Amino acid sequence: MKKIKLKLSTTQAIMLSFLFVILIGSLLLALPISSKNGKAVPYIDALFTAATSTCVTGLVTLPTVTTWSVFGQIVILLLIQVGGLGIITVMAGFTVALHRKIGLKDSRLISDSFNLTSLSGLATFVKKVILGTLIIEGVGALVYMVVLIPDYGMRGIWLSIFNSISAFCNAGIDIIAENSLCGYALNPLINTVTSLLIILGGIGYIVWWDIIRVLKNFRKEKIKCLKRLTLHSKIALSATLILIFGGAVAIFILEYNNPLTIANYSLFDKIQVSFFQSITTRTAGFATVPQENLTNASAILCLFLMFIGGSPVGTAGGIKTVTIIVLFATAYSAIRNKNEVTLFHRNLSRQITKKAVAVASMSFSIAFISTVLLAAVTNAPALDIMYETISATATVGLSRNLTPYLGLLGKLIIIVTMYLGRIGPISLAIAFNSNKETGNIVKNPTEEISVG
Repeated sequence: MKKIKLKLSTTQAIMLSFLFVILIGSLLLALPISSKNGKAVPYIDALFTAATSTCVTGLVTLPTVTTWSVFGQIVILLLIQVGGLGIITVMAGFTVALHRKIGLKDSRLISDSFNLTSLSGLATFVKKVILGTLIIEGVGALVYMVVLIPDYGMRGIWLSIFNSISAFCNAGIDIIAENSLCGYALNPLINTVTSLLIILGGIGYIVWWDIIRVLKNFRKEKIKCLKRLTLHSKIALSATLILIFGGAVAIFILEYNNPLTIANYSLFDKIQVSFFQSITTRTAGFATVPQENLTNASAILCLFLMFIGGSPVGTAGGIKTVTIIVLFATAYSAIRNKNEVTLFHRNLSRQITKKAVAVASMSFSIAFISTVLLAAVTNAPALDIMYETISATATVGLSRNLTPYLGLLGKLIIIVTMYLGRIGPISLAIAFNSNKETGNIVKNPTEEISVG
């Protein structure tokens, strides 16, 4: 009997790997041993928790700290780590650790999952990604321990490890309290280390190595070496700084007199809470103020920041910083009636601008459809629903306290939205696209239309 071989594209393999991890995680979390009270939680909540952990989102239907046992928390943490790095990278890491060669198929999977343009040096790249991740998470955990061990005793060690990995992977899930990090809103050390972990995870691995490469030559070339950053790094870093500082200033102004958030804080505390809120909206999901207490203006601003997210080839979600900059540059070019889209004295290819438009439009479509569907099955204010769906689409994890009250259909809608947000709109389109190229046998005529 002839065997039927199922041929999967690299994108389809990546999508299925995430599904596989989510399903395995949900089965483990559905076991009585995963629950603190020894009773199995409803499977839909186990599935939701597995999905939000693997997709490094952070929306939870059940309080993590009071629901899950140590075993359950370990499962969640492993899902976060695998989801942040990617199952393909983790598997490749084991291959490298066993001193085996990464096969061509696995090389293509890794290359596609990180949007790399070359297959050369993948083993070294995987080593750097995993080693760099573990070092940063380890240092973050040690810093957390300075605060959490005095507060929680030896349990603070586990809390520190969990929080560090969750922050670096931009997951936003913690086991400190039911109200996230609100209890540490005014703690400079917790604010600083969490913010740095979020930024380092969200800036992207490619930017890491580029900065390290440039810093190695800093003594020799001084300021000139900064010009040697790649165009990708320049855009990602510039956008990150603009969004963090711009968002913080806007939140500071909009929340300054809000008694439910920062009105009663000192000037320093108002600044640090504003900065943290600006940073965490970039797909991290930790909160030092209840999101439902934000003014409507701040909440709408946070929707914009969440939708953008972090940078490519990192642990963050959203349409990405590079995408939004390319879109603005394209719009500026069109307004100035220029044929080329230019950034930092470099012209962008037409393929890049088309991809940016595709990513933004498809992400918007996913968020819009999920918003309409959730509104149809949930009796909640429109702003709260939009906050929930955009948070899920961009894998942020911030909620205006709507997630715990979702019904079965609402939970399923958010699960699917988180999954689509994690794998990315372009990956989704490629996965269901035909592998056959149609070619340019017939060239259609060009015709002008009215736009705008």
